[in-house]
Amino acid sequence: MHPATRRGVLAWTVVASPIEPTVPAPEQRRAGALLRRPKLWLVPTVLAALVALLLSLLYMGGIIDPNGNLHHLPVAVVDADTGAPLPGQRENVGAQVAAAVVAGSPAGSVRWRQVGQAEAQDLLASGKVYGALLIPADFTASIAALTTGHATVRPTITVLTNPGVGSLGSSIAAQIDQGAAHQASLSIGRELDSAPATAAADPTARLLLADPVAVVTQVGHPIGQHSGLGLSAFYYALLLVLSAFITGNLVHNGVDSALGYADTEIGPWHQRKPTVPIGRTQTLVLKMAMTAGILVLTTTMVMVACVAALGMDAPHIPLLWIFSYCACLAVGLGVQAINAAFGTIGQLVSMFVFIALALPSSGATVPLEATPAFYRFLGAFEPMRQLSAGVRSILYFDARADAGLARAWLMIAVGFVVALAFGFLMTRYYDRKGLKRLVPQPPPS
Repeated sequence: MHPATRRGVLAWTVVASPIEPTVPAPEQRRAGALLRRPKLWLVPTVLAALVALLLSLLYMGGIIDPNGNLHHLPVAVVDADTGAPLPGQRENVGAQVAAAVVAGSPAGSVRWRQVGQAEAQDLLASGKVYGALLIPADFTASIAALTTGHATVRPTITVLTNPGVGSLGSSIAAQIDQGAAHQASLSIGRELDSAPATAAADPTARLLLADPVAVVTQVGHPIGQHSGLGLSAFYYALLLVLSAFITGNLVHNGVDSALGYADTEIGPWHQRKPTVPIGRTQTLVLKMAMTAGILVLTTTMVMVACVAALGMDAPHIPLLWIFSYCACLAVGLGVQAINAAFGTIGQLVSMFVFIALALPSSGATVPLEATPAFYRFLGAFEPMRQLSAGVRSILYFDARADAGLARAWLMIAVGFVVALAFGFLMTRYYDRKGLKRLVPQPPPS
């Protein structure tokens, strides 16, 4: 048969017999055979195990024992008692209680701030204390009246909470204040029981005198009803970080696919575009510029969802948007810098920097003063701590600079500079070394 005819018959045979079994090409492999290759398992197994171990240690290590890790939790104590000392005593009862409260706490656990009533209110309004213990002006007079049988008002100590610093932190401070007030009441009761004036009191009166002080809990600095019990600031800051993190990685992957440095695969559809010759530094410029532009929309969507759609309490909306965008921009540029420096594993590295290490050290759910020293160290520079403090100041504390907003702006500027410096130093170094991402393609055969 003529060669052309034979080729035509061969072509016809291939097309007309699709149901015949096809012999696998030598380079094709079955999954079963590949599963028996130990090297194929090594990298994902080790990385997955290490990530699971580290995440578990980081997250659980920060919350497992808040009371046992208390370290200088700031709480105010106010002695407003103006009564004269009782007979035989040099100080009035309020001064004695305040001194006993400060001395009775375990060493290093609570940092009591003995201040006046106005200063205590200012500390609560700026989030600098987690709560306050208030001894009223008539405290000594009320105690003295108990021994006369003419008492009309039971002595009261007020515990002031601060939900704006977070529900757990405010709760821990309230428990400390309530415990201290109860111990003070029992101490006063023992003194009253031994006083000659109470010897003839009836059993009911003596029962009252054994624990004479009422402890009342009030909100020291109220926040809005749509504030998630003081957690809306944390979750809003978390949304900012996650949005910037995801946006940065989407831009990173999208640009690499568009420039031909990565494959695009959606379901069964696969595409590899022609590689565009471009240096690492110029690629980073492109990615950072796109991140900055897209984050304008991302930040707006976060605010629309939280404030407009869900009704989150949010005063100072223009300031909140500007702060949110700058915060997202610092995180987004940081993601691009890390990806440019570390390549494929950059997304894992940035996940640890901006999420895994940042969440437990944010101090927004568990106070940093109730976490181990490692988390307090991370909280000095991890972005989530700075951003949540800034958002908290805007949402709960009237955007006061001393409530964490000034430090948040400073750390955003620092993060912005570090991201640019680190990213461009690394890419310029790679470019100068000739470490191009462009892989020469073999000519078609």
